Amino acid sequence: MINTIIFDFGDIFINLEKQASIDEFKKLGLDGPNEELLEMNDLFEKGKITELQFIETFQKYIPNADVHDIRKSWNAVIGEFPLYRLEFLQMLSHKYRLFLLTNTDSIHISRFEHKVGVSFFSDFYQCFEKVYYSYEMGMRKPSPEIFNYIINKHDLSPKRTLFVDDKKENTDAAEALGINVWNLEVGKEDVVDLFEKKIL
Repeated sequence: MINTIIFDFGDIFINLEKQASIDEFKKLGLDGPNEELLEMNDLFEKGKITELQFIETFQKYIPNADVHDIRKSWNAVIGEFPLYRLEFLQMLSHKYRLFLLTNTDSIHISRFEHKVGVSFFSDFYQCFEKVYYSYEMGMRKPSPEIFNYIINKHDLSPKRTLFVDDKKENTDAAEALGINVWNLEVGKEDVVDLFEKKIL
């Protein structure tokens, strides 16, 4: 019997507009991500580099773009957070232990909080026993250590825990540790379909 659910954030609760961000960067003269930018994103999501160091990497490739332009393009990925998903989460919070575990960075979280407002994000955070952001933890999914940290810290039983994420490498890593998983297919499934999946 599942008694705990660990949720991802992007494309589970908040919609991600990945193409919008790519399009905004193209307007600034950047033709898609490259190896160095992906590597720096990994470090930024682990909190290993500062926001300025991250932005300065973009400026190597788009020297005419200022900090504001780059931050705005980076944040174009942050889409809508439908109210019905928050209401579903609030209902779940009365029945299960809930945790949020997301690979993210300080720029995106700041944008999310500003976009939805204090009342909304407070209601959202209150649904969880603990919110885990990769940049605060110093590690990212799909590293097994990130899952083991939460399991050990909160004395969770993997076989009584469900992990919901849209990336297969993340759910595969959790499943290898004995955690139940739902690899949600974005565009075909919605987190509110949870009970229809008959996982719980």
